[in-house]
Amino acid sequence: METVWKKEPLIHPRKKLTDVDRDICAPMESRPSWRWYACLAVAVSCALVGAACVGYQLHTGFGVWGISYPVGWAVDITNFVFWIGIGHAGTLISAILHLFRQRWRTSINRSAEAMTIFAVMTAGIFPLIHTGRPWYDFWLLPYPNERGLWVNFRSPLLWDVFAVSTYFTISLVFWYLGLVPDLATVRDRAKTKIKKFIYGFLALGWNGSERGWKHYELAHLILAGISTPLVLSVHSIVSFDFAVSLLPGWHTTIFPPYFVAGAIFSGFAMVVTLLVIVRKVFGLEDYITLQHMDNMNKIILVTGMMVGYAYGMEMFTAWYSGNEFERFTFMNRALGPYAWAYWIMVSCNVLVPQIFWSKKLRRSIPVMFVASLFVNVGMWFERFTIIVTSLHRDYLPSSWGMYKPSFVEVGVTIGSFGFFFMWFLLFCRGLPTIAMSEVKSTMHTFLKPFGKKKVKVVETGEEYVF
Repeated sequence: METVWKKEPLIHPRKKLTDVDRDICAPMESRPSWRWYACLAVAVSCALVGAACVGYQLHTGFGVWGISYPVGWAVDITNFVFWIGIGHAGTLISAILHLFRQRWRTSINRSAEAMTIFAVMTAGIFPLIHTGRPWYDFWLLPYPNERGLWVNFRSPLLWDVFAVSTYFTISLVFWYLGLVPDLATVRDRAKTKIKKFIYGFLALGWNGSERGWKHYELAHLILAGISTPLVLSVHSIVSFDFAVSLLPGWHTTIFPPYFVAGAIFSGFAMVVTLLVIVRKVFGLEDYITLQHMDNMNKIILVTGMMVGYAYGMEMFTAWYSGNEFERFTFMNRALGPYAWAYWIMVSCNVLVPQIFWSKKLRRSIPVMFVASLFVNVGMWFERFTIIVTSLHRDYLPSSWGMYKPSFVEVGVTIGSFGFFFMWFLLFCRGLPTIAMSEVKSTMHTFLKPFGKKKVKVVETGEEYVF
């Protein structure tokens, strides 16, 4: 008996529903390996380096940073925009692809949502320490106070406070809501009373009833609808930090769509980086398949071309405008003292993703892992290029200056990566990295009353026997 499938199944067809619970819960039910402890030790060490540098800066003052006139924004704001961008893929995968009923998102949405939470947490550090006196950061919140003062609602920096805090709150609720059915599964599988209590408390009394699933699906749909505009609005508002100024190189209307495309681009690259490691370390190759990675690489290719188009339009607009200051700014980016950063940006963000036109390279794990690392590097340098090259040469040559990061800025940057990966490693050990309840809905199940069944996949030519 033979059946033909046109496309490759998302989940390995030999897997049963009970296999899903066992395989995905395995990292939480077994003792961590020495490799996990080693990675956690490295991440915590990097985070402590960053914390020490922040403490040194707060004790000594801003003089320990490399910033000076005319470059008042540098690595701190570069890291802020970079990490906010990283957090966009989670909401896109979870909300927009959910609304469009894309079934391939089910194996990757949980890790992407967690990545969003930790990336926004990391990004939030930099505006706080950038103020110089973080103990007064509560002044950014518009609350009634004894001074009778209110924040400046016309400031784009205040818009960031509203946008990022809203984005973080909605993303956290959306992520936790999706975890509830899986937490109940972990609760039911727990062997110790402590685990049963903890996961039972987090599962909010979930019993898997028809009424519970109905309310769950409705709430999930509503939150997806609320989250969808945030994908476009949050990074658009972050771009207003630059676009509403009058500085050449910043004052342009292309920034909102350009920043959103770049955020999705870098976010998906980080998801690929993380999932390549997760699927290998925890043996989840049958759930995070090459089909999932292939689809994400297609999105990286499309958004990479959008970013490349934006780079070209920036150059064209500067030339076509006839504004000598705009022309100088963009020629200075490509040929000036920071040309090395500009061409790293172009090479990593425009040229590297073009390899994904090839299906063979698009489905190669080593290739996609290296390419995703290059994209992450390129997107960091994109933010660095936008900020530093637009500031370091002012209208007057007498005001020109060069910026060089200090060891404190380098340490804080390293610490941000350590902080992010520390939380992600803890997440992988304590919570399901794949949405079990959603994965089960995408699986093929068979009844075999008459013996073996043979299935052939037209797309790949593979055959499965059950």
